[in-house]
Amino acid sequence: MSTGTQDYVGDPRNDDVLVSVDGDLVHRDRAMVSVFDSGFVLGDGVWEGLRLIEGRIAFLDAHLDRLYDGARMLMIEIGLSRDELVERLFGCLEANGMRDGVHVRLMMTRGRKRSPYQDPRLTVGPATVVIVPEWKQPKPDVYRRGISLFTAHVRRTGPADQDPKLNSHSKINDILACIQATAAGADEALMLDDRGFVATCNSTHFFVVRRGELWTSGGGFCLRGITRDAVIRAARAAGVPVFERDFSLFDVYAADEAFVTGTFAGLTPVRSVDGRTLPALGTADDLSGPVTRRLRDSYFALRDAEARGRA
Repeated sequence: MSTGTQDYVGDPRNDDVLVSVDGDLVHRDRAMVSVFDSGFVLGDGVWEGLRLIEGRIAFLDAHLDRLYDGARMLMIEIGLSRDELVERLFGCLEANGMRDGVHVRLMMTRGRKRSPYQDPRLTVGPATVVIVPEWKQPKPDVYRRGISLFTAHVRRTGPADQDPKLNSHSKINDILACIQATAAGADEALMLDDRGFVATCNSTHFFVVRRGELWTSGGGFCLRGITRDAVIRAARAAGVPVFERDFSLFDVYAADEAFVTGTFAGLTPVRSVDGRTLPALGTADDLSGPVTRRLRDSYFALRDAEARGRA
């Protein structure tokens, strides 16, 4: 999960950002891949959303683990060692003079196809590797107003269908859920699994607080979220009881607090779900409930401790 809701401040500096396309730095208006590229033709690729903070990338090793694990599952030969990819990543950031307040989209596809057909044996040449860095900050009022969620009819797939642990370029069911939530006037979609239990949101992970306990889904129907895992670790370190379990909308509607997590904004408070306002909201300056605020501080400390810069 990368950006969460599209709740960010635009930055005119992004108009002239340099993008890395297979190691070449080009102006964003000239950054292109072939129409025969596997990612364009089939959504055949993996990606990561990264956050640059004071010259370091939060949880970089965990993001690289997920990227390379996904490439192995798809049998994509990246063609770069982890160190080489990190060198290219920081080279792109330095070429843009970036050190803080930056979100990076790191994308990798199987490469160019000889013909627009799914068989991987029709791939010609190496994998395509693209790095898109942008100055991007959450809007200042994101904590003040929180977000609203709408439960979509589109269900999350499980490992028997398209394994949600694979952070692939193909996100069509999440997009359909997002369309439903937008049409309903909500900021993001809450998605259920095929049994009716809460799974995740369309682009973030979902947590509820009930009687001082933190609940999130069992994880079988959601991406292996980097921020999700960090929040769980931060909660345990802070002494907050945390449970990865099945729970339904009954439990959500009766929750004291709720928040979503993602690389872009960290922990964002949820003010309502399906028109039901949560009771344990905070102040006019920050709608986050007391447990959410405590966990956010703990998460930021963990994030800063595990950020990694150029070797």
